[in-house]
Amino acid sequence: MRSVADDSYDEFSYFTENLAEWGLDVEVPPVRRFFVTVDGLRQLSGLRWGVDEPQLTLLHGGAQNGHTFDTVALALQRPLITLDLPGHGHSDASPYPAAAIASHAIDVACAIEQLITPPRPLVGMSLGGLTALLVAHDRPELVSSLVLIDITPGVNAEKARHITDFVNGPTSFLDFDALLARTIEHNPTRTVSSLRRGILHNALQRSDGSWVWRHQQHPRSELTSPDAGDLWAKLEALTMPVVLLRAMGPGSVVDDEDETALLARLPKATVVHVANAGHSIQGDQPLELAALLQRYCL
Repeated sequence: MRSVADDSYDEFSYFTENLAEWGLDVEVPPVRRFFVTVDGLRQLSGLRWGVDEPQLTLLHGGAQNGHTFDTVALALQRPLITLDLPGHGHSDASPYPAAAIASHAIDVACAIEQLITPPRPLVGMSLGGLTALLVAHDRPELVSSLVLIDITPGVNAEKARHITDFVNGPTSFLDFDALLARTIEHNPTRTVSSLRRGILHNALQRSDGSWVWRHQQHPRSELTSPDAGDLWAKLEALTMPVVLLRAMGPGSVVDDEDETALLARLPKATVVHVANAGHSIQGDQPLELAALLQRYCL
């Protein structure tokens, strides 16, 4: 689907806003969009930050895209990859539903093989975190360490209801202001400028002037999602270092029960509480997230 705003939208023109909002005094490294083939003609896309060998890969949450980590990448000043999951951002849709983590993991592993010299750290938030867990389990030779951002296998539909209520909202908006208003309503801790920037990265304007989220532009799949298996058992089987970054502010989907269950299965795992952050730590506390990734991954 081609947006009528495509000619005016430059995804690389907003980094100065990220720098100003968070008071970062750093240079913007070279950033380019790439596409890699994962299944026949189907491609995944993402952003490659820097020109040297990528030192880590980051996977976003459901209904997001790789740009969610822009401020984190700017703060890190390291070569890295932010990948758009299937059906999100600029990536082609999977034949399976948007939350089909088992098929997503196969696609992501295929992409990682083409993008990095493994093993490297793999970081995943929410849906991206569960996908990353499966990649780490099924393809451990690709992953040197795993970082889960506000997600465990214990997160269920009830814990994430406030997230899915937003994601599963209207499939079309009359104009940009309507889309922005709904986004502000569901993200009260974020600045309007950051939400506006996020929408421009994550939505398309159609020929009739209406707007649609990128992840909702694809027809819904009627296929049944492949079975991901027992995620707790797969987490317990991991041998590489595992870090859980748990958001401690309103909106987090991880609770004490999840943390206890994770440590019972992986006593050597590291759990870090991130204050003043909701589910999207990269949005609420990107500099803290960058510091934690620097400490535990790089």
